Amino acid sequence: MATVELALAAVEDLDALVRSHSLPADTRARVARSLRSLERFPLLGPELTGRLAGHRFLLGPWRWMVMVYVYLPDEDRVVVESIQDARASRLAR
Repeated sequence: MATVELALAAVEDLDALVRSHSLPADTRARVARSLRSLERFPLLGPELTGRLAGHRFLLGPWRWMVMVYVYLPDEDRVVVESIQDARASRLAR
């Protein structure tokens, strides 16, 4: 099973969303549950193209929450690099 981790930028993104969207106290637990399936299926999300080629995404506990990740097969590791509001004009760094 792959390990799933959040990059510092993703943690900062999530913290910003919690503040700006007044998300509930259990937001981090909801995000963790949404990511749990990546442990068994690290290629679950659709692959992105363009400058984010090689990355994939999942929708979070709310359908507007986009979690961008990369799977590192040699390390059997998933790294969530960004968590964004899909309704915003800027999605990824």
